[in-house]
Amino acid sequence: MTVLLVLFTFLVFALIDWALNRHKVPVVKLSTEPAVPHAVSAYVDGFFVPETLRYHPGHTWLIRERPHLARVGVDEFAAKLAGHVEKLELPKRGQWIRQGQTAWNLFSKGEKASMTSPIEGEVVEVNQELLNDLSLLRRDPYGKGWLMTINVPDEESTWRNLIPTRLVRSWMKESVARLYARQPLLAGAVAADGGRPMDDLLEAMPEANWSKITAEFFLP
Repeated sequence: MTVLLVLFTFLVFALIDWALNRHKVPVVKLSTEPAVPHAVSAYVDGFFVPETLRYHPGHTWLIRERPHLARVGVDEFAAKLAGHVEKLELPKRGQWIRQGQTAWNLFSKGEKASMTSPIEGEVVEVNQELLNDLSLLRRDPYGKGWLMTINVPDEESTWRNLIPTRLVRSWMKESVARLYARQPLLAGAVAADGGRPMDDLLEAMPEANWSKITAEFFLP
């Protein structure tokens, strides 16, 4: 009899607990891993320019992942202008890089293009997935094609030297206009592709000087 009473009491409490909690939303534990940015869409003359990122005049972007840590990459304009990169030289972990100075090199068809760092600090991590698949640079420059993360001790001074957010659209429009003024056929090719840049902007123009044109935009 005692056993039956215990079982009956347990069943009553179980039913009460179910009735009280059946409408509650379960708690979902969020990942604390830093997310690669896929930001709000914004297009400037056909080029994707996420609005939540910050930009450097050398066509690189960065985002603050947490205090003193920034993720860095190249913008879509740079990725499509560089095109089919065959080799990428990134700085090593622990290396100190300076804002506005050459930090990495791209290679294509035997030519080299250098790019400047958008920020100053110590390299924490490089994107090994990108080094294993360089096509990510032009296919997903704001996502899987990121370059590195950097520890930034002096955030105030380095972030102050980036392009002001309100000027990003006009800066990008000027870059696109300057490129098309040098290579007018590119404007027609982009228009024919629905207004979006091709994977390799200079591929259809073998007479174009790849290293010279990239240097004009990558080394401001």
